Amino acid sequence: MVYRNVGMLGELASLDIEEENDVEFFEIPSWTSERGAKVLVNVDGFGAVGDGVSDDTQAFQKAWDTACSTPKSVFLVPIGRSYLINATRFKGPCADNLVIQIDGTIIAPAEPKNWDPKNPRIWLDFSKLNGVIFQGVGVIDGSGSKWWASSCKKNKSNPCRGAPTAVTIDSSSAVKVKGLTIRNSQQIHFTISRSDSVRVSEVQISAPEDSPNTDGIHISESTNVVLQNCKIGTGDDCVSIVNASSNIKMKTIYCGPGHGISIGSLGKDNSTGIVTKVVLDTAFLRGTTNGLRIKTWQGGSGYVRSVRYDNVRMEDVANPIIIDQFYCDSPTACQNQTSAVQISQIMYRNISGTTKSTKAMKFACSDTVPCNKIVLTNINLEMKDGTAETYCNSATGFGYGTVQPSADCLTSSDKDSIVTQTEDAELAKPSREDIVHTEL
Repeated sequence: MVYRNVGMLGELASLDIEEENDVEFFEIPSWTSERGAKVLVNVDGFGAVGDGVSDDTQAFQKAWDTACSTPKSVFLVPIGRSYLINATRFKGPCADNLVIQIDGTIIAPAEPKNWDPKNPRIWLDFSKLNGVIFQGVGVIDGSGSKWWASSCKKNKSNPCRGAPTAVTIDSSSAVKVKGLTIRNSQQIHFTISRSDSVRVSEVQISAPEDSPNTDGIHISESTNVVLQNCKIGTGDDCVSIVNASSNIKMKTIYCGPGHGISIGSLGKDNSTGIVTKVVLDTAFLRGTTNGLRIKTWQGGSGYVRSVRYDNVRMEDVANPIIIDQFYCDSPTACQNQTSAVQISQIMYRNISGTTKSTKAMKFACSDTVPCNKIVLTNINLEMKDGTAETYCNSATGFGYGTVQPSADCLTSSDKDSIVTQTEDAELAKPSREDIVHTEL
């Protein structure tokens, strides 16, 4: 058993994601580079007014058609102006070396009733791009306040309907994004879906803490994604990673407010969810309702494995470390089911800070599909006005080095145990209600 543990430690400790060479972005305002001079395609030249009131959608679409078909072009949204844009699909493939330079402000229509019924779930949708660079000092503003007010999470009498994602990169490869600000999205701020080799750096995302479903960066069905030096504060997950995603690396992430950095949810409606090879290295979370979270629904299948969390500082986080296989984001109680998404090979290393809840670490796992191979090392989570605890249900693993609060319950044969970090750790049996959860 010791040899197996040592072998697993080596595998998790060496888990890394191969990165491409450092991202090369063009200096502003120079449009020359090693690739040669660029062709400037300014949206103003296609009739965009930029007063924040006139509808500039057609001008953007015409400018896109020109830029996309012209090698070495720059699709320019100039600084100092605001452009009102309706739901639009910017489709590739495009000619080589396209740069999307957003220096001005792009705003969405404020009234949900005026939204294009043909595009109910998108606002700015970019698809089938290869080798494209997004950059600039501009702002993408989803004008989401009226969408939030009509959400079923804000008003229980309203039906639960989907809302648009502000920016989507879909079915694309070798895409680089740097420096943009995305705020007040109608729902998710930035989605990366069905894509490979996407690099995101120095992006800022913000929405009010009470804005519903406003995830920061949402990764779905994508591989080889790197997020670096990003600041995210919203009403939902700062980062969410869902099915069919692998080789995801996050480095230097600032998160708060929000629901933390999440894998999942997975397994809803008895679906299969698979997420592998995720690394978070260096993060600071402040005032979030969760810290490092893996969430799955009962009844699902698939697995989450090979995940490493490194060098994370928490400040007043409600659930700093949490695995929840009883996730239930539903107005009605979820039925107990035996099948579950399997969770294994999860390492937490150098995690410190303060918890607002008693259970600083919570491993609420399925009785029939237990969590296993959970590794804890150099953990120091304290509660300012109380004693921090670790909760385990059907979870096995081990800790070494400093682990506070103690996680002895990971190696216990007792499926339901709480270990309190005191000189004489006392075991207590929680009720089954403790592991039935709703969205936090």
